[in-house]
Amino acid sequence: MTSITEIGVTGGGEYSVFIGRDLLAQGAALITEALAGASKVMIVHPPTLVDKATALRAELSTSFQVILAEVPDAEAGKRVEVAAFCWQVLGQADFTRSDAIVGLGGGAVTDLAGFVAATWLRGVRFVNVPTTVLGMVDAAVGGKTGINTNEGKNLVGAFSAPSAVICDLETLDTLPVNEKLAGFAEIVKCGFIADPEILDIIEDDVETATDTQSPQFRTLVEKAIAIKARVVSEDFTEQGNREILNYGHTLGHAIEHAERYQWRHGAAISVGMVFAAELSALTSSLPAEDVDRHRRVLSLLGLPTTYSAGRWDTLLATMRRDKKSRGNMLRFITLSAIGKPVTVNVPDTSILFAAYQETAARESID
Repeated sequence: MTSITEIGVTGGGEYSVFIGRDLLAQGAALITEALAGASKVMIVHPPTLVDKATALRAELSTSFQVILAEVPDAEAGKRVEVAAFCWQVLGQADFTRSDAIVGLGGGAVTDLAGFVAATWLRGVRFVNVPTTVLGMVDAAVGGKTGINTNEGKNLVGAFSAPSAVICDLETLDTLPVNEKLAGFAEIVKCGFIADPEILDIIEDDVETATDTQSPQFRTLVEKAIAIKARVVSEDFTEQGNREILNYGHTLGHAIEHAERYQWRHGAAISVGMVFAAELSALTSSLPAEDVDRHRRVLSLLGLPTTYSAGRWDTLLATMRRDKKSRGNMLRFITLSAIGKPVTVNVPDTSILFAAYQETAARESID
């Protein structure tokens, strides 16, 4: 049996994040313990994971009546029509408040499953089983659930903590390279806002750092999850310090919306972090070498650092609808130094435009 790392989270209720290899073989026991008292469980999964969902159903069937709900993968699944389909399945199966949901898949699937759980009968338990880098280090942990609307990303949602999160690193071994590297954007974010050692590990040997079977990769995943667990435990409903986890996300979400979600989340957040770094230089005195480090680290991972200069008006309109905005005031997480985030209210959009010009005009550093 491989070693299992357990990271506790107290935000929104106490639960554990389990990290290891070949965890799905043991996952049924962990899920059964987390959902003790339930009679029925619905596993929400994308088409690509039907085999894993079927195997998990077989394992759980000794303890629960288990049904499968197949939903579209990625952002196509985060729509109210898909949530309504899940509610219909729950209703037809007579799910009660003691029953539960398992989200098996990437961050979009766990976002959807958590939202369905949070809204069915005003809240039932759920367990997240993320199968992507992004899902493990960000979406599945922390209790933010939600779906998208035509006006923007995650504008409809609820705070609802899972009963457990099971991160089986073995599920990442077969991920497409682009999918794996895009997920690294959220790991890099944790390095910039809280733990520069994350950046050091990537810069030291990017190939080893991104090898899902290496000790360095596991260290990076555990560090990122531990940072999110600490922040969420202190501020579950984002009334204060949890906002630092949104570093790079305001512009990043606007890019996703502009691209009709054809860009990977991590790719959009990568550009968003470069923009946030440029804004940090203008508003929070972030040194130029730290701005350059953003481009260097993200470029090492093959992530984009620029976006079209002609899309600014569209992006600004979407950012004004961002859930972090307060009235007409746009709010951004910036850095005064690596590891030192600062919340900035920006009433003058000319400052944002200046930061965006730097983001759009400059090429990545080799």
